[in-house]
Amino acid sequence: MQHYIHWFQEILGVAFQLYFRQECQVSSIREIPQPEESSWREIFGTPATIRPSFEEKVVIMLALMPHFSPQTLDIFFVNNKNFDRPYTEFGGWKGLSHGGFLPTGETAAFILAGENIEQRSRIIRLFSKEHWLYRHNIVRLEGQGYGEPFLSGQLHPSEELLSFVIRQQEFKPDYSIHFPAKRITTPLEWNDLILDYQVASEIEEINTWITSHTTLMQTWKLNRFLKEGYRALFYGPPGTGKTLTATLIGKRNNMDVYRVDLSMIVSKYIGETEKNLARIFDQAENRNWILFFDEADALFGKRTSTNTSNDRHANQEIAYLLQRIEDFPGTVLLATNLRSNIDEAFSRRFQCVVYFPMPNKEQRIQLWNKMLSIWEGKLENNLIQQIATYELSGGSITNVVRSCALRLIQQKKEIPTKEIILAAIQKELYKEGKL
Repeated sequence: MQHYIHWFQEILGVAFQLYFRQECQVSSIREIPQPEESSWREIFGTPATIRPSFEEKVVIMLALMPHFSPQTLDIFFVNNKNFDRPYTEFGGWKGLSHGGFLPTGETAAFILAGENIEQRSRIIRLFSKEHWLYRHNIVRLEGQGYGEPFLSGQLHPSEELLSFVIRQQEFKPDYSIHFPAKRITTPLEWNDLILDYQVASEIEEINTWITSHTTLMQTWKLNRFLKEGYRALFYGPPGTGKTLTATLIGKRNNMDVYRVDLSMIVSKYIGETEKNLARIFDQAENRNWILFFDEADALFGKRTSTNTSNDRHANQEIAYLLQRIEDFPGTVLLATNLRSNIDEAFSRRFQCVVYFPMPNKEQRIQLWNKMLSIWEGKLENNLIQQIATYELSGGSITNVVRSCALRLIQQKKEIPTKEIILAAIQKELYKEGKL
């Protein structure tokens, strides 16, 4: 990294000399020798299929300078003596607590283009949404005021880039107000999942897409007819395995599953819900993630007639969601208890709609056997067959097992009796309003 910092410092010094027509040993910043090409990906982790150009490397280094060598940019604090103010062409913005110079797109244009208008136009393209720097979430321009020049945006390195350069590991964002989604995991394995045959076959279709979509889209050329990404809706009673299935799909395919917190997404202020969603989709755009929207009807509900401004605002949010999900190139899973609450416009765009029914008696026996396996051979004869007659979901059965375990601790016992289990079942049924 030190070699690239020194290289950038040389470029910056030459850029100033050339701009202010001072004596200089070279006629262009492109004449400054670059560090070895092979070291670039090892340090910065840019995609293996891409060889960054000179301009792209300079932009990345400029974005990283405040984090690694903030004093390098102090040269931009020089004032224009003619007007007793900073040079407009240097760009820059002031942070809340950072005392150094923070770069903008204008700063990059000054270093790479100087007064060359044609070259400046090429620099603008580096920050377009079609460029790999944006698509792979390496650096971005953000925060331009409405109607202000595009290059006035703040030049930000992504957290993924910083994580790789600093720790040499993939970035896994933490739940926060700026990223309202949480990575969910499970200690369970795929064979712990008890599903109806029809449900299992539909889930297998999702796994097949994840493992084989490159073959379908590129080798078989189906990208001419099919959109990127896969969208599936899970619906059914609570506790029937929708969240667990989503988590295990990720675990089976070595993908991180992020559950979106809808309470942090939805805002009463116009435009804020869309911004919150954009943060998640932008980060997930080129990552090996599965986005999981639990209780999705809270966000993807039916559109209403536009009788008030609030109705129009809600409908705009749903339309925005529809567009972002349809354009998302990855896997999106939605879960709801009631499919009828989901807007029909969404339903038509799901590649897969899976109903998770309450488990039948045979499946409940399997669930009880797995969850009580620690006491295998120590329970009363036919006890599991008896308790499996109670219509409980998998989630409810886990609550019963938890309650039994706590009761055993309280009573200083080691094996759950029929009375303890039945008492816990009655408690769960009462809680669900079934007793």
